[in-house]
Amino acid sequence: MKEQVIFEKIKQTIASLDIKSITDERKALLLPLINYIKKKNKNNEFIALNFICTHNSRRSHLSQVWAQTLAHYVGIKNVFCYSGGTEATALFPVAAETLKNMGFKIEKLSEANNPVYSIKYALNSHPIIGFSKKFDDDFNPKNKFAAIMTCSSADQGCPIVLGSDGRFPITFEDPKAFDDTPFQKEKYHERSLQIATEMLYVMQKIKST
Repeated sequence: MKEQVIFEKIKQTIASLDIKSITDERKALLLPLINYIKKKNKNNEFIALNFICTHNSRRSHLSQVWAQTLAHYVGIKNVFCYSGGTEATALFPVAAETLKNMGFKIEKLSEANNPVYSIKYALNSHPIIGFSKKFDDDFNPKNKFAAIMTCSSADQGCPIVLGSDGRFPITFEDPKAFDDTPFQKEKYHERSLQIATEMLYVMQKIKST
């Protein structure tokens, strides 16, 4: 079997990430998730991470894609990442374009109101399937998963995620605030980099133990 070599542009992006830029406050938010994954990994258990935002259109997808990519990058093979919302809308095109600009190979598989995307980070990797769905959609795990709340509205509006091992509020500012402004592309790139940096920190902490 050929090695799943991560696409070069993604590797360059990862190499540019500076985990020293993560504040102590953010590290404190990430610690419960790190401890959860560590315990699962130590026991060689299936690690399911479900990133949840209100519309499953921006931050939750960016988090899912980067977490899956970086788990592979550091060599954690039993991590499987998902995403969902408290409602389904569509993966926002600029979020997909942001990932594409960072080196991901993205193919639109359908042209519906809620299109389905194939998102690849390595030549021989199984593609991440990106589309908007509710967090409890049949596409997602039903039990024994971490519910990672990536936006404050989902965190407040969904206090209990049935079937999950626990909730982990790791929220990010919404780049949607800059839609239709001259700063849109820059802000989506900035949020993607932040998410990538924090997911790299999480996965490196797992691998180092």
